[in-house]
Amino acid sequence: MALVVAGAGLLLALSLVISAETVRDAVKRQIRTVTGLDPVFSGETAVSLFPTGSARFYDVSLGDNTTGASALTAEQLRVRLRFFPFLIGRIEIADVTLMRPTIRISYAANGNSNWAPHIEMLARNLQPSPERVNAFSEIRISDGIAIVSDENQGWSETLSDIEFALAWPSIAKSFGATGRLTWRDEPLNVAFSLSDFVAALHGDRSGLKARVAGAPLKLAYDGYISHRPTLRMEGMLAADTASLRDTLQWATDWSAPAGGFGRFALKAQTSVNGGTIALSSVNVELDGNVGEGVLQIAGDGRKTVQGTLAAEGLNLTPYAASMRELTGPDRGWNRHPIAVKGLKGADIDLRLSAARVTMAGIKLGRTAVTTNVRKGSLTLAIGESQIFGGVAAGSLAFADSSHGADVKVSLQFSDVDLDQCLGEMFGVRRVEGKGNLNVTFDSSGDSVFELARSMNGSATLDSQKGAITGFSLEQLLRQLERSPLSSRGDFRAGKTPYDLLALNVKVVEGIAQLEDVRIEGPSVRILLGGQASVSARALDLKGTASLLTAAASDGLPPFELPFIVQGPWSDPVILPDAQILIRRSGAAAPLVNAIRDRLLRRERPQIDAPVFAPPPAPGGPAQPTLSGASDPVQ
Repeated sequence: MALVVAGAGLLLALSLVISAETVRDAVKRQIRTVTGLDPVFSGETAVSLFPTGSARFYDVSLGDNTTGASALTAEQLRVRLRFFPFLIGRIEIADVTLMRPTIRISYAANGNSNWAPHIEMLARNLQPSPERVNAFSEIRISDGIAIVSDENQGWSETLSDIEFALAWPSIAKSFGATGRLTWRDEPLNVAFSLSDFVAALHGDRSGLKARVAGAPLKLAYDGYISHRPTLRMEGMLAADTASLRDTLQWATDWSAPAGGFGRFALKAQTSVNGGTIALSSVNVELDGNVGEGVLQIAGDGRKTVQGTLAAEGLNLTPYAASMRELTGPDRGWNRHPIAVKGLKGADIDLRLSAARVTMAGIKLGRTAVTTNVRKGSLTLAIGESQIFGGVAAGSLAFADSSHGADVKVSLQFSDVDLDQCLGEMFGVRRVEGKGNLNVTFDSSGDSVFELARSMNGSATLDSQKGAITGFSLEQLLRQLERSPLSSRGDFRAGKTPYDLLALNVKVVEGIAQLEDVRIEGPSVRILLGGQASVSARALDLKGTASLLTAAASDGLPPFELPFIVQGPWSDPVILPDAQILIRRSGAAAPLVNAIRDRLLRRERPQIDAPVFAPPPAPGGPAQPTLSGASDPVQ
C-alpha cells in the first residue's frame, strides 16, 4: 500500500515538474526517429501524467515540402507513454493513435505519388539503429478516411470508417496491419503483412499476405511483391463471392447482362506486371460451372480480358433467361425487354470448350466457342458444336443500341434432327428426319417479339427420307379421289413420308416469302408458296398436292388437289380447293353443268333470228315458215 501511495506521489510530482512543452518536443522527436516523418502540431497540447502518462495533440498534419499540401491530417494525436521509463523522468512512447485522420493518396499524370517523398524518408529511417531499440511499434487509426485519386485515369475513391492497428517494425523487419474499413457503403475486414517492410518501401521484393473479407467479396493473396521499376506480384490468388453480379456492380459500377452471374469462386497462380494480370492454373467456378485454363487481364486504360477455359460440362440456362424465345400459353414470342447493357465496360476475348453444354431444354455435345466483346458488341463464334444429333457452326452477334439490341445471326446446322432443331428454334414440331438448315438474319428491337417483327434475312432447308407429322396426305388424297365430297375420317393425324424436302425463304421486315418449297414422297408431291408472318407466327400459303401412285398404275394424269394452309405455325388449318372437289364429284356433275349452262346463256346476247321449218306433210296443216319470236330461257 505504501508503494502505491509513493508511486502516485511520484507521478503527481513529475506532472508538476515536466512541462507540456517538454513532452511535446520528446514525442515529436521520437515520431521523427521511428517514422522519419515530420509531424506538425498546430493546435493545443494536453498532457496527463496521472494516473498514467499520456498526451493529446490537436490539429496534426504531416508536413510536405514537395506539394505544399498535407498527405495526412488528423483532428487529434493521442500518445500513451511507457510507465517505468516515465518514473525516472524519461519520455518514451508506448503507442500512438490517430483520431479521425484524413489520408490523401494521389497520383499525378506522370504517375508520381504525393507519398513518394514520405516513403523515401520512411525507408531511410527504418534502418536498424541504437535509437530504435526502444522505439514504439504500434500505431492505431481510429475513425479515419482515406481518399485515393488518379489524375491520369480520372477516378477517385473514398475509404471511410477506418479502424486499424499497425504493427510497426521497431526491431524485426516485418510489418502488419489489421482492421476494418468501409468502401462504397460496404464494411470490409482487412489484414495484410509484409515480411520485409524496408525492402518493400525501397521497391524491392518482399513477401506479402493480404486478406479482405466482406459481404460482397472474400479475397486472399499469398506471394511476393515489388514495385521497382514497375509493380510486380507473384503468388496464389483466391476470390469468392455469393453473387458476381452484385460484386461487379459494387466494385466497378459494371452491370452484367441479365441472367446468371451468381456464385463465383476463383483460385489461380497470379503474376502481375505493371497493369497486366496473368492467371495460370486457373480453377474458376460460376453458377455451378467449373472450368480450368489461363486468363490475362490488362487494366491500363480500357479493361481487356483474354484467355482459354475448358470445362467438362456447362449449364448456360441462367444466361439465356432473358432471351427465351417463346412464352405464355399462346406460345408467342417473348415480349419482355432484352438486357444487353453492361457490354461496354470491358473488352473480352475468351475461347471456351466443353464436353457437354445445356441451355434450357437444349443439350449439346462437344462444343468450342469464341466469345468476343468489343465496344458494346458481343459476338459468339461457334467453331463446331454437336447439337440436335448433328453439327452446328456459325456466329451470333448482339449489340446495345437505341432500339434495345441489334442482332445478327448466321448459323449452319448439318445433319440435325429437324424435329428438335425446328422445335427449339421456332416452336415448330412437324418435321421428322435429318436435314441441313442454314439461317441468316439481322434485326433490331428491345424484345424477341420486336426482333421477329423487324427481321430481314433468309433460310434454306433440305432433307431426305423423313416425314411431315400431323396428317396423312396420301390417305386424304386417296379418299378425295374416290369421293371428292366425302368428309368422313380424321386426317389431322398420321404422317406424310417424303424422299425430298426443300425450302427456300426470304424474310423482309418480318414477312417470310416462301419462294421454293417442294416435298416429294413415294406417293405424293407437294408444291407450296405464299407468305408467313414471323411476328404473328401465322401462315398464309397456297399449294398443290399430287397423288403419284394413281398416275403410275394406270397411265392417267395424277390426281392433283390445290389447297391453302392458314393459321398458327404450331397448328395450321389445311383446306382443299372446294371447286375442284365439286367438279370431280359425279353426283354433283348434273347440278354443276346446269348452273354453268344457265350462267353461260345469261351472258349470251339475245338476238331475234328467223326460224325455218320443214315443209308440211301431205294433207297436213300448213306450217309457219318464219317465226320472229325468241325462245326464252327456262
